[in-house]
Amino acid sequence: MRIGELAAAARLTTKTIRFYEQAGLLPAPPRTSGGYRDYPQPAVARLGFIRDAQAAGLTLAEIRSVLALRDSGQAPCARVGALIDEHLAEIDRRMAELREARTELRELARRAAVTDPDSCSEGEICTILSRP
Repeated sequence: MRIGELAAAARLTTKTIRFYEQAGLLPAPPRTSGGYRDYPQPAVARLGFIRDAQAAGLTLAEIRSVLALRDSGQAPCARVGALIDEHLAEIDRRMAELREARTELRELARRAAVTDPDSCSEGEICTILSRP
């Protein structure tokens, strides 16, 4: 199938498909005698997997590693499970950082609510953000 047909079937743009080829996620297809790309039917499923993996938060490099396993004949399930665990751990770490930032901002908001701008000295930029 030509790239336009593949794009429609995979719900992607032709530009995205060319990018995935250049990024090594989609093998370069054979060409017709006229020089057009001639994608095999399994390319639709591969592009669907790439889209789903990105939606799950995997990077293109991670997706490439999963596809390389599959292309070598290995089931990538263990690799996918490990990647999911890594992403969950990263989300937990970021959520902890956000909770700390929220606590800090609440304290700053409390200070801002009771700060009289007229009491600030010229030598200070802003007492709200200055550590006591």
